[in-house]
Amino acid sequence: MTLEMTDPAAEIAALDATGQAELVRRGEVTPLELVNWAIERIERLNPLLNAVVTPTYERARARARAVPEGPFAGVPFLLKDLIAEEEGVPLSSGSAFLRDYVSRHTSELVRRLQVAGLVMLGKTNAPEFGMVPTCEPARFGVTRNPWDPDRSTSGSSGGSAAAVAAGMVPMAHGNDLSGSLRFPASACGLFGFKPTRARVPLGPHFGDMVNGWVAEHAMTVSVRDSAALLDATAGPAPGDPYPAPAQAGPFAAEVGADPRKLRIAYTPRTAGGELGHPDCVEALMDAVMLCTELGHEVVEADVPGLDEQIGDAIGTVFNATLAWLIESWIRRLGREPGPHELEPITRVSWESARGTTGGDYLLAVERMQVFARGVAAFLGRVDMWLTPTMSEPPAPLGQIVSTPDDPLRAFRRGGRTVEYPAVVANITGNPAMSVPLWHNADGLPIGVHFLGRFGDEATLFRLAGQLERARPWAGRTPAVHASRH
Repeated sequence: MTLEMTDPAAEIAALDATGQAELVRRGEVTPLELVNWAIERIERLNPLLNAVVTPTYERARARARAVPEGPFAGVPFLLKDLIAEEEGVPLSSGSAFLRDYVSRHTSELVRRLQVAGLVMLGKTNAPEFGMVPTCEPARFGVTRNPWDPDRSTSGSSGGSAAAVAAGMVPMAHGNDLSGSLRFPASACGLFGFKPTRARVPLGPHFGDMVNGWVAEHAMTVSVRDSAALLDATAGPAPGDPYPAPAQAGPFAAEVGADPRKLRIAYTPRTAGGELGHPDCVEALMDAVMLCTELGHEVVEADVPGLDEQIGDAIGTVFNATLAWLIESWIRRLGREPGPHELEPITRVSWESARGTTGGDYLLAVERMQVFARGVAAFLGRVDMWLTPTMSEPPAPLGQIVSTPDDPLRAFRRGGRTVEYPAVVANITGNPAMSVPLWHNADGLPIGVHFLGRFGDEATLFRLAGQLERARPWAGRTPAVHASRH
C-alpha cells in the first residue's frame, strides 16, 4: 500500500509487521522513521495503558540508523520484562527484588530477533515472576486493556498484549509456562501462538525451563507475522539439550496453504467438568460452526486423564518452579530478598514451595509424562482439540491481586479466569494457539484455543490462515488505539 502520510504514526499502526517491513524494502520509509513513529505512539498511549515499563529509545534509534537487515528490517518490537535478556538493559521480572539488575548477556532469542531486523524499543510490563493471569505488579503498576481500560489484559504477557492491541507496535515478545501467551492474546483480541517444546531456544542461560514447559514467541495482529517470526527464531542452538522435530518447510508458506479437511475435537467443559462463562461457551460454539462451514469435521470429545492426580502434579511442578526461580535469582544477585522486595503472594508461595523435594518434582514429572502419552494417543485420532482460551471475559482490574492479609487471593480469583486447561500444551510440549474470532455484547474479545499435535505447527498455521481469511479480525480495533488517539 502507499500511505498518504497525513498522520504517519497512526497510518503505520494500521499495518502488520510484514506490511511495515515491505515499506522499508520498497524505500517508502526508513527504519528510523518506523522507530520514531512507534516511539511517538508509545509516548501518546502509554500514560493511558502502562504497557511499556523500560523504554530503550536511544538504543533503538542508534540501531535504526545502522539500517538493520533481515525479513523485518526496521520494524519496531518490544520485549516482555521476563526471561528474555538484552545485554545492558534492565530486567526486573516485575519484582522489586530485581530492581537494580541489568542484563549481562543477550539471550539467543533476542539475538535472532535482532538478526531478523527487529528494533527493540523497550520492555513491557508483567506480573511479578509471571505468577498470575493479570498484569498488575506492585513494581510498575497496572497495565490496562485497550478494549476496556478498567479490565485486565490477563497475563503474564499482558504488557506486550496491550502494546500490540493498541497499535504501539505490530507484534511483541511473550513467553508461556501455562498459557501466558495465549491468555492475554484472548483478552486483547490478538493471535497468540505457543510453539512446540524446544522450537525456540532458551540459551545461553537456560537449556530448557521447567521440563520444557516454557515456550518463547510473540503475540501478533496477523497470522502471517507469527509464522514468519517463528521462521526467523526457530531451530536449536549449540548445546541445547534436545531439538524440536524438524520443520517440513517455512511456516510462512503454511499460512495460505489448504489445511485439508481436519477432524477437530472440542469441549465446552473446563478441566473441572463445568461449563465456562456463557460468553466463552458461545465463542466456542461460534468457532465450531465456522470450522464446520469451512468443511472440517467437528466432534465433541475431551482429552483423557484430566483428573485430580494431574491437578496435584501440576501444583507440585509450580511449587518446584517457584522455589527454583527465587533460589536462582538469589544465586545471581548474591543475596536473599528483603522484607518488602517480594509481593505477598510470591513470598508466601516461595516459603511454602521450599518444602517441595526433588523426589516430589520427579514423581510429578513422571505422572505428567504418562498423561502426555494419553494426549498423544487422543491426537492420533483427531487433528486438534478446540476449547475456549479463557473461562471468563477479561476480569475487572483490582480483582486478581493479593494483600498481606490474603496473600493467595490472586491465585484463587485468577484461577477462575483460566479453568480451561491451556497448560496441557505445556505439559505435552505441543503447539497451540488462541485465535480472536469473537466478541461479546460488551465488545470484549473472547479467544478460542486450538491444541495441535507435537511438532505440527504447520497444520495450526494453515487452519489459522483459513480462519483469518473467513473471519478477518485486523480491522477491529479497541477503544484505545493509535488510530484514534
